[in-house]
Amino acid sequence: MTRVKKGVNALKSRRNILRKVKGYRHGRSTKERMANEAIFHAGTYSFAHRKDKKGDFRRLWNVRMSALLKENGVSYSKFIPMLKKANVALDRKILANLAQNHPETFVKILETVK
Repeated sequence: MTRVKKGVNALKSRRNILRKVKGYRHGRSTKERMANEAIFHAGTYSFAHRKDKKGDFRRLWNVRMSALLKENGVSYSKFIPMLKKANVALDRKILANLAQNHPETFVKILETVK
């Protein structure tokens, strides 16, 4: 077989790897092998944290609703089943937005499901 030096291809892949790790600290931004490892871990973390973010927002929405519900004498855990029983199709994100920005509307919804 003929010898392949892969000079252009090797440089291209190295350049692309180092572009992805621009801004990383120490050898991770300059050394190809360390940079490759850094890219691999960064991808793993970003996937996991995209999933975590969904739970974080759900928790935030629950807290926002709970604050207004407590003022009106209802707990969050009692409110959600009341919504389901009354067939109100608003999700937690929308309800939390109403609780934060339009509390009077949220209280009307609460009165409707009681």
